[in-house]
Amino acid sequence: MAAFFALAVSACASRPHGTLVATHRVAPGASVVDLLVITTRAPDPSEPGVIFSGERGRGVHFADIAVSIPPDSARVIGEVQWPQAPTPDPATQFATVHADVLSKEAAIAAFNARIRKTPRRQVLLFVHGYNTRFEEAVYRFAQIVHDSRADVTPVLFTWPSRGRLLQYGYDHESASYSRDALESVLQALQRDQDVGEISILAHSMGNWVTLEALRQMAIRNGQIGSKIENVMLAAPDVDFDVFRRQIAAIGIRPSVFTLFASRDDDALAASRRFWGNTRLGAVDPSAPPYNEVLYRDQIKVIDLTNVASSDALGHSTFATSPAVVRSIGIRLAQGQPLKDGQAGVGDRLGLMTAGAVSAVGGVAGAAVAAPFAVIDPATRENLSEHLNAAGQSLDPQY
Repeated sequence: MAAFFALAVSACASRPHGTLVATHRVAPGASVVDLLVITTRAPDPSEPGVIFSGERGRGVHFADIAVSIPPDSARVIGEVQWPQAPTPDPATQFATVHADVLSKEAAIAAFNARIRKTPRRQVLLFVHGYNTRFEEAVYRFAQIVHDSRADVTPVLFTWPSRGRLLQYGYDHESASYSRDALESVLQALQRDQDVGEISILAHSMGNWVTLEALRQMAIRNGQIGSKIENVMLAAPDVDFDVFRRQIAAIGIRPSVFTLFASRDDDALAASRRFWGNTRLGAVDPSAPPYNEVLYRDQIKVIDLTNVASSDALGHSTFATSPAVVRSIGIRLAQGQPLKDGQAGVGDRLGLMTAGAVSAVGGVAGAAVAAPFAVIDPATRENLSEHLNAAGQSLDPQY
């Protein structure tokens, strides 16, 4: 934990902001990922390249955003080469080719046109976590889609996170605010005759939104949608006892749910100390009572404990592992459930979403800071005060 504080306090780079300005350029050898975006964020026309803010919108909004990804020879697979300016160099950095806000009718038409061209007509729906700005969610999901090589129709569901370290409480309530909208999206995908399969990838606080939406769907319909083939719960910051109630309401469908857990996850360790109970993403799947519950409810588990990662918190292992992302893509392409113990490095590793790190207020909120180990100047200024308010303090040597 001390190492993380040292990294956080000393960080001086700025997070991406205003980088969704359309360049209408694609460099030779670059790839383009076209995302359909569904959001409960409020539109933000105040400055170019922002599009949606971290505030709560009224209703649901839609967008079509194409992201250019540099040639593999110019980047490290598994990483986002973040734009350094509103008009980045597409030969070396991620760039926005186009970004268009759509009406609901236009979004449905665009989605249907794409899903009809997708093998097995498979949707990959991504739900990000805490402390994630709109552009961060867009670029991270584009990276996952590209590096996984999965031939899917990607849909980003992004809810109103303010993208600030000390705004966990607001983010958590915004997640709850968005669960009805996510359920409506899942219901619509289930009804769409052009959709063959639905896979969901959620990370950190995004798991709360996802599980609540699935719970509501099951209560309303008697079960979750039959087209939902994979629900991937990556490092969920969800109380284990609450999860037991959620999964009981959702019902059991073998091999649908896969949990990516790690006892090395410092973010979830901090969250546990604050909440006072075990987080789902940090359980020991071989120890009681967790093994009994997971076995009974037929939850597949991939244990990431002791898996090497460049992530200092151990909360986002899959983001920097090319083998992980590509293994997941192969599994999705083949329509296989994700299982532990099979051949291939991807089966022993895990996933990440938009780079978000889960936390709560007080010391936990400070301890599991920004997703890219970057804290903006205002947050750095408030860090000591926040820690003191939680009854904690930084060692002066850091």
